[in-house]
Amino acid sequence: MNKRKDSGINNICMLSAHGYFDPVPQLGRTDTGGQVVYVLQLAKALSKQNISVDIYTRWFDQSRKQIDPVPDYPDVRVIRIPAGHWEFIPKEEIYEVLPELADNMIEFIGGNKLQYDLFHGHYVDAGIVTIDVARAFDKPAFFTAHSLGAWKREQMSENPEEMEKKYNFNHRIREELRIFKSVNAQTLTTEVQKEKLEHLYEFISDNIVVIPPGVDVYTYRPLDNDEKKIETDLPDRYIFCLSRIDSNKGHDLLLNAFDIVRKEIPDICLVIGGGSPKPFQRELEVIANMKSIIDKRKMHDKVRIVGYVPDELLVPYYQQAELFVLPSIYEPFGMTALEAMACGRPVIASKFGGIKNAIFSGENGVLVDSSNPQEFAGAMIKLLTDKKLSESMAKQGHKTIHKYFSWETIAERYIAFYSRFMNV
Repeated sequence: MNKRKDSGINNICMLSAHGYFDPVPQLGRTDTGGQVVYVLQLAKALSKQNISVDIYTRWFDQSRKQIDPVPDYPDVRVIRIPAGHWEFIPKEEIYEVLPELADNMIEFIGGNKLQYDLFHGHYVDAGIVTIDVARAFDKPAFFTAHSLGAWKREQMSENPEEMEKKYNFNHRIREELRIFKSVNAQTLTTEVQKEKLEHLYEFISDNIVVIPPGVDVYTYRPLDNDEKKIETDLPDRYIFCLSRIDSNKGHDLLLNAFDIVRKEIPDICLVIGGGSPKPFQRELEVIANMKSIIDKRKMHDKVRIVGYVPDELLVPYYQQAELFVLPSIYEPFGMTALEAMACGRPVIASKFGGIKNAIFSGENGVLVDSSNPQEFAGAMIKLLTDKKLSESMAKQGHKTIHKYFSWETIAERYIAFYSRFMNV
């Protein structure tokens, strides 16, 4: 098949260093969430434009193949490169193996005589590697932060010393700034991120382009009128929340607000999904705190913590929910909210996240201060009791996704972005 003539881009090397990166992702595992979906879907959409994409990640599990094709996409591969011991390393602790990862990746590419037109790193760890590898082959380097360390730190209310131990913010922020100054160009997912980049990093540049995440609109879609529902074991009426299990995701805020909701609407339940099959300590602590709130407020019969949601149940969980909520106190974007909108569900999201650039509150969704339980609960009660309003918001949300957030649209924007800055 002939490659694109207009862009001159034939082969792209993407890097996503941390987490469990598989051709069919195991979402919810530690450090394995929206970013993995983003990189895979972008690669798939670019391949539909006749561009081959190899996605490099760290190889830490010897049971995985080094070169792993993505099903149904012959021009997309996941390539694993060893670095450090054969063990999982959380993203906050991965920095010390990154020089080895870069060296081994350079050796692999050179040894296999692979040719790439550009290198694109996702998140700070992959950005560090991208700079070194792109320089080794004298090719342009691009970067997508996905989240900003300084913004995450600003949004969190934990003890500063404890946060530094847990998240290694100072090192991360220094490296992010170095990447910003080194790459040909970078994308951010929201205008809010761009504002934070200027405010918290004092970094302003004309090579920054805002390109939002996309949604697989063929997978995430409303239930057709004549389509039979897939059986689940969830309650008849439920509010759905899906995210990684982490302290910034606002599960405690959601539970406090839901305690108000369930007293007003006795037949509604709350379903919280997401998490790792084998959670690390930080995730276990968040789950323990959630269960403590449920115990304290005696909500056992109304709240279900379902953990990891398998692929075959994910869309039905969205489709059959009364509404979807995203309560995060820090959220670079919020892919799950977009997926829920694509499935034709009304969405309530925290106004503190990047999702506010996709939601016009009161039209295609609702934005709230999730730390205000009365405001948060009020929004949920309103949508649960006003069917006309709920249906209108769901319909407008679905239209928004198809018009602005399909991966085909996002891929076209990326090709234009690459072409613009290839020779900078």
